[in-house]
Amino acid sequence: MRYLFEDCELDCGRRELYRDTNVVPLTPQTFDLLDYLIRNRERVVGKDELITAIWRGRCVSDAALTTRLNAARSAIGDSGEKQRLIKTLPRKGYRFIGTVQEAHSACREAVSEIESETVKPALTLPDKPSLAVLPFTNLSSDAEQEYFADGMVEDIITGLSRSKSLFVIARQSTFTYKGKSIDIRQVGRELGVRYVLEGSVRKSGNRVRISGQLIEATTGAHLWADRFDSQLDDIFDLQDQVTSSVIGALFPQLERAEIERAKRVPTENLQAYDYYLRALSSFYQFTREQNIEALGLIRLAVEIDPGLAAAYALGAYCYLQRKVFGWRGDAEQKRNETRRLARRAIELDKDDPTVLVRVGQAIAAVLYEIDEGVALVFQAHELDPNLAVARYTIGWEHIRRGNVDAALKQFHAGVRLSPKDPFLFLMQTGIACAHLLTDRYEDGSSWAKSAVLHRPNYLNAQFILAACHALSGRVEEARMIGARLTEARPAVRVSTLVPKLAKIYTPEHLERIERACRIMGLPL
Repeated sequence: MRYLFEDCELDCGRRELYRDTNVVPLTPQTFDLLDYLIRNRERVVGKDELITAIWRGRCVSDAALTTRLNAARSAIGDSGEKQRLIKTLPRKGYRFIGTVQEAHSACREAVSEIESETVKPALTLPDKPSLAVLPFTNLSSDAEQEYFADGMVEDIITGLSRSKSLFVIARQSTFTYKGKSIDIRQVGRELGVRYVLEGSVRKSGNRVRISGQLIEATTGAHLWADRFDSQLDDIFDLQDQVTSSVIGALFPQLERAEIERAKRVPTENLQAYDYYLRALSSFYQFTREQNIEALGLIRLAVEIDPGLAAAYALGAYCYLQRKVFGWRGDAEQKRNETRRLARRAIELDKDDPTVLVRVGQAIAAVLYEIDEGVALVFQAHELDPNLAVARYTIGWEHIRRGNVDAALKQFHAGVRLSPKDPFLFLMQTGIACAHLLTDRYEDGSSWAKSAVLHRPNYLNAQFILAACHALSGRVEEARMIGARLTEARPAVRVSTLVPKLAKIYTPEHLERIERACRIMGLPL
């Protein structure tokens, strides 16, 4: 079922919210809350009923419910002050008061048309043990501890990824299963892995328990299960135990040195680490508001622990996220802050691949200091070959050098490492561009359409799609997209765009791109 109201569409089958065709990221509980209020819009829903429906009777604070309500309102363009769509009735409950149209889910026609053109090939298993770590279930009485459980998984994935004997799916892909009822065999097929790790986290006071089980995805057989208890002060040792146990279960013969390399303690200060995990959770919401929230939490983290390199690197990455999505702001301040955060992160830790890749990409894309940024990303890739995001930058570096086939290999490797990545549209755009530069315009159009489908407001994908149309003779379609690009970015001119693109493309490729710009009708 789909619910249509104002400029929004809530698709229950896909569990997605759209505003003006753009997907709005929602946590599972926020989606469920919005869904429940809309389904029951003919009446007032009491607080206790809502908690029972969304949290299944678990003890939840008023603050947790208020947080989810505010997130739901923000996602649909409402607020607690206006209450234009979600109304609070004091001492009675809540009601969705917007005008709603119901539609059956069979048809987001424009989306379906593009999807039908994009056939997903079956993923073959890698030639070494392959693993996906699913989001751990939060068993804490406080639902607000979701970020803590997510942070535990993030660090376990990071530790496992450093083993060069493993193929580990990126966190961004596995977290698409969060909050969903899943079949382990289906996860194995969709991600192309032989093994799946799932588990739970329970945090109570100063005690933490992590339970985990390793499953062979092809058969559903349980290979290993264990639980680990510790004081909160020893949380990093606890993560190391889980990481070492998983590696040990997959490789009884694995050298101890390999396991030791999987261990890193990001900080001794747990409060700073807590703020960092909250910032990471906000970053992955992919909204401007949560980006601002993440930067605020990062400031708190580094005030407590000025030596927390991961927090500085994430701060630089937040400014990169702003650039990718075109969120406007003071350009000079953005560059200065990116430089400050990036430099400090590298001063503190030159050996953490996650720090290196985030800083490298921010330096290359925000500061346009491409050589230095790319060098850091290559260093990250050497340390952790499972870093999908590193493949994106390495691919573009090959394009900069004119080696398009090598670029394609890197982009496809990134897609394979993280087939459900929220940043998948970046890889798809890279593949589309590589086809554009080698006269394979139909292939380029297909991949560019996939990127636009995945993230409609990513203008670079629309630009590559328009260029493919322009150079293949589909001039009218190219000019339609060109007009939309001009409307979205009125200041863009061919004369100002070409010098920037000259830092990315060879002279031969740049001439092709400039010709496409003129055909699609961008202002000179």
